[in-house]
Amino acid sequence: MRIVEINNVTKFYTEGSIEVKAVNGITFSVNEGDFLAVVGPSGSGKTTLLNLIGGLDNPTSGEIFIDGNPIHAMRKGELTDFRLRNIGFVFQAYNLIPVLTAGENVEFVMKLLGYSQKECDQRTRELLEAVGLADRINSRPAKLSGGQQQRVAVARSLASKPKFVLADEPTANLDSQSAETLLDIMGNLNKDEGITFIFSTHDPRIMKRARRIIHLEDGKITSDIVQ
Repeated sequence: MRIVEINNVTKFYTEGSIEVKAVNGITFSVNEGDFLAVVGPSGSGKTTLLNLIGGLDNPTSGEIFIDGNPIHAMRKGELTDFRLRNIGFVFQAYNLIPVLTAGENVEFVMKLLGYSQKECDQRTRELLEAVGLADRINSRPAKLSGGQQQRVAVARSLASKPKFVLADEPTANLDSQSAETLLDIMGNLNKDEGITFIFSTHDPRIMKRARRIIHLEDGKITSDIVQ
């Protein structure tokens, strides 16, 4: 089942008198259960493409459908609500709220969506257990290692039961062991629970584990390989 469809999408920026073609006429789709890495050199358009898929940026032209919904045509408020309910995000910088515990960071999205406290408590415990941090539910980010913080971020990204998770360079700030642990967890979530992951990365460890790799260069797809 296709959950993401990208049809001839462009994203152009103007820097002074120069037009930068960050994404230049890209077409592809993502199927439910994919473990997909978008790779390419710096400036190839990887992060811009993920931002477009996640509704964090609007295309200059073209169409983007998430589970059949045209996010390219949504108004700002509608898109914000859709994103909250349907797309999980894992960023390079973790982006945890420092004054909240690990558990409170995970349940934050659920509270925005109107989950009961009982539902929040149960799902938060389940998610932190899934990423191996059930015993750190009451720890604030400052008391967690970088790898642990990123695992909390993965748990948070799954809180709303999203259609898929976008992970932008999720291992960039981690040591080797933490990166391998994180990728083991994401791989197991993909394999055991069918959660779809779309990565933007330079990390060969992610490329090795990905079952599909899209190469970008100068904003265009140069190859789309199923491994």
